Amino acid sequence: MIKEMKKLTFLVTDKEYASFIEQLRQLGVVHVVELQAGATSPELQAALALDERYKAALKAMSYAAAAYEKAKKKGDEDAMAFAAAQPAEQPAGNTPSASVAEAGRAIVDRLEQLAADETATRHAIDDANKAIRQLEPYGEFSWDDLRALERDTHCRVDFFRCSSKGFRQQWADEFFAIPVAEENKKTYFVTFTSRQADSQPPAISAEHLILPERPLSYFIQEKAAQQQRLRDIHQQQLHQALEERATVEAAKLVNEDQISLARVQLSHDDIVDGVVRLMEGWVKAENAAEVTAALDAAGVFYEIADPAAGDKVPIEIQNNSYSSLFEPILKMYSLPNYRDLDPTVFFAPFFMLFFGLCMGDAGYGLLILAICLWLLKSNPDFKAYAKLGCWLGATTMVVGLLTGSFFGIDLSQQDWAFLAPVKHLFINENNFKPFGYAPMMVFSVIIGLVQVLLGMTLAGAKEVKNGGWKYGVGKFSWVAALLSATLLFGLPACGVALSQIVQYIFYAIIGIAALGIMFYNNPDKNIFVNFGGGIWSIYGMSTGLLGDLLSYIRLFALGLTGGVLGGVFNQLATQLTESLPWMIRWLPMLLILLLGHGINFGLCMISSFVHPMRLTFVEFFKNANFEGGGKAFTPFKRKAA
Repeated sequence: MIKEMKKLTFLVTDKEYASFIEQLRQLGVVHVVELQAGATSPELQAALALDERYKAALKAMSYAAAAYEKAKKKGDEDAMAFAAAQPAEQPAGNTPSASVAEAGRAIVDRLEQLAADETATRHAIDDANKAIRQLEPYGEFSWDDLRALERDTHCRVDFFRCSSKGFRQQWADEFFAIPVAEENKKTYFVTFTSRQADSQPPAISAEHLILPERPLSYFIQEKAAQQQRLRDIHQQQLHQALEERATVEAAKLVNEDQISLARVQLSHDDIVDGVVRLMEGWVKAENAAEVTAALDAAGVFYEIADPAAGDKVPIEIQNNSYSSLFEPILKMYSLPNYRDLDPTVFFAPFFMLFFGLCMGDAGYGLLILAICLWLLKSNPDFKAYAKLGCWLGATTMVVGLLTGSFFGIDLSQQDWAFLAPVKHLFINENNFKPFGYAPMMVFSVIIGLVQVLLGMTLAGAKEVKNGGWKYGVGKFSWVAALLSATLLFGLPACGVALSQIVQYIFYAIIGIAALGIMFYNNPDKNIFVNFGGGIWSIYGMSTGLLGDLLSYIRLFALGLTGGVLGGVFNQLATQLTESLPWMIRWLPMLLILLLGHGINFGLCMISSFVHPMRLTFVEFFKNANFEGGGKAFTPFKRKAA
């Protein structure tokens, strides 16, 4: 249900503006319209930049806390020591917003500095590791002693590396090459040559190495020192994450208040040479009396009115606990605009049924239900999605049991004794074949017709809501004609005999509906224009309706495909392992079943979300004349306590 809104227009003098804005914020129920679209200010830009810093800091805190919990579960010594050193949690006190904002910025500054220090430390560790890898083959030696050797003997010492097969004995003869180590099929060696004024390394087919001019032990110690520094940084980051997160979150709320204030301060038009400011806002009808009383008490000039035809009214929808679970699906398409009907409560049961038809397997439904019940208990953050999953899983179980499919097993074909009394009741081709077709295909088309007719009814109700009863006559005439024709010809095809008088009633309804379709489809036009519009409407309906109904056959096709694939994997598991003894056979069977049904379950999950959404967004929303494009109602209020 879309909540009723009232439009507010304010005229405020420049002198009263600041106090008026604060009064609106204290009320916390008025959505302020941005009259200067795209306007900005230095204060707004600074607050937005700070908001990004807060988001990055909270993300870093979450990462640090998650890494800590993971390390603690593994029994990491540093993590256990940190946990033991934590003081008892102190109760939070009330802190002024200014102090919270200042403390939050200081924490963010520290976190950013710690992040920079962490990056620099990791680079230092990488440099130390690189130096260690270069020096390790040559071991520990003193560069001072090496330089003294070169000076006293007038020789030049060079370090080389080549493949083990590429080392030449002649290098030992010509350059006194001495192999020092062999690692990963490479030979590391040293050459000694006579030092000249312009002496160069020996010209040999080996890689000349330029080693860091410090001993190996220095870099080992440097690496250990940097690793300890990195652990200290992580301890500080973890301390911030566990002890200061609440402060950062509170500071972020204070900053969000500054963002909303800065935007509202840009949401006015200056009139009378800037002396008076014009503002617009929206308030829910249920809060209108409270707002007008406060404005009257403050002596503010305002006007309150119902939304006009061209107004862009912000939207707040309210549904019951069941329908609200499907609101995220609606928002993936768009919020309704103020002149739409909220379709959530109408498409929710259809979406649930479509999901069950696409999955079509009681075993998969049981698995979905079990996972979502576990999420419902273990993770409160996913409570709404887990509840939705429970409904979808339960529907899938019901559909699977009705059609006789359980993890790809066709129950109607099994010779199990406990199934004997109900085998003939499973709704599949083995037991039923209405009109010569698969029963679920017929059911898919019928449920599609029901949803299309419901969509047309909602389109008529929307016209009545926005223009009056006469604007809904055309839509309701189509619903009456199609429904009467379906019953008139469909019931006898199903074996239901209709009396002559009932047939005449249906013919009369169709005739009256035809008059509405042909001559009153647009009350604002004359009869000739209406007649032309009626002809066009008949052409569009005769071509579009068939295409819409055929789209619903995908529900049957997807359910059938999932069941067939599940049965194929069951056959593979049994046939590929039938020559093995049971002591060994169970393991490859289990692996094939897990892999096969895992793939099939994943594919079914994707299709069971995508195709019901497609039917909802295209067929149902089109027939319901759902426009969307609504903007959420966001009252201007203080978020930080």
